[in-house]
Amino acid sequence: MQCRSGCGACCTAPSITSPIPGMPNGKAAGEPCIQLLDDYRCAIFGTPERPDVCANFTAEDYICGDNRDEAINILSFLEDATRPINTSSLKRKYR
Repeated sequence: MQCRSGCGACCTAPSITSPIPGMPNGKAAGEPCIQLLDDYRCAIFGTPERPDVCANFTAEDYICGDNRDEAINILSFLEDATRPINTSSLKRKYR
């Protein structure tokens, strides 16, 4: 699958822990990347400044869905499903 022009879901939905130009601590899930332009294109696409995590992302039908909204929903679900749990809060709750 080719990346959908004007989508930018992968620049918004997931958290990114590596530094991004203008965001030295990365970004939180649901927060648009500072490099995301108004037309949902990446300002640093194809440049050496683009983080490896972004450059290595591959658009796939099962991740990107049929449109931007679907992609946001799928990526948000995956973000939540893979978030580490705080086991100390579980111990307090179930003792």
